[in-house]
Amino acid sequence: MATIENRKAITVGVFLTLGLIIFVLGVFTLGGQQKSFAKTIQVSSVFDDVAGLKKGNDVWFSGVKVGNILSIRFIGTSQVDVVMKVDQSVQQFIHRNAGVRISSDGLIGNKIIVIDGGSPQAPEVQSGDVLQAEKLTSTDDMLKTLQQNNQNLLSITTDFKLLSHKILQGKGTVGTLLADSLMGEQLRRSMANLQTATTSAAKLAGQLDHFSAKMNTKGGFADKVLTDTVAFSRIKAAVAQLQQAAANASTLTDNLNKASNKLNTTDNALGVLLNDPKGAEQVRTSLNNLQQSSVKLNDDLEAVQHNFLLKGFFKDRAKAKADSLKKKK
Repeated sequence: MATIENRKAITVGVFLTLGLIIFVLGVFTLGGQQKSFAKTIQVSSVFDDVAGLKKGNDVWFSGVKVGNILSIRFIGTSQVDVVMKVDQSVQQFIHRNAGVRISSDGLIGNKIIVIDGGSPQAPEVQSGDVLQAEKLTSTDDMLKTLQQNNQNLLSITTDFKLLSHKILQGKGTVGTLLADSLMGEQLRRSMANLQTATTSAAKLAGQLDHFSAKMNTKGGFADKVLTDTVAFSRIKAAVAQLQQAAANASTLTDNLNKASNKLNTTDNALGVLLNDPKGAEQVRTSLNNLQQSSVKLNDDLEAVQHNFLLKGFFKDRAKAKADSLKKKK
């Protein structure tokens, strides 16, 4: 009897021991999953809308679970303060200018917190810091955007339907091209002409390239003009002389114009002779009088030579002139 009771006691003890071991292992396992025994820091962030976020949801950083949500409470007017527990091992990778946003664990999974690392220039995050919350794009906003896109797509398809209908009816340029064979033929000819013009342009470009290569030939005229400073100086001097000659010709032309203008006026002798008939008549009368006076003067001189008082003087002068001629001979 005593042996049976001892066996029952031993069996009960074994089961209790196994149950205790299983309980301890379960506690450590759950604690390891929740990281209850790891060193952590607490950070928080303030959101306008948490979109169904709950206490205990995961906190992720660079695709790795690094903590959990400790508490969610209202502050201010309509803002929500979310306190997070983050492993101290990742503290060195998170900076104070890091951003916090709400995401989903899968397409329709639980809400999670995702932390962006921030810039390396900023200091490391410390326990109690408040990280900047990024604005959440809600499902309603996405549905509104999708609805707007659907309306735009419907408008585009409607316009395309009308356009295709007009094209099939032969309206517009495209419809005319599709329906009118004559215009299509003209378009093909235009394309052929364009291709010919392109070929001609390519040929012209080749000729220009050949011409430029000849210009760059050493010893040629263009090369001398472009590279020989002496030839360039001579050309420059010749151009300067041409410019001077052109300036002189311009001055001569101006002088001739001024002279011709003066000939057209009556403030000078030639102008009076050319443009004033009365003045010209007076000049002709004066010239006639002067001619008559010279004739009379010649007659008077002839009469003086025959005067008996001066006759001897003129004979002596004539004799002296004749003697001088004889001596020269």
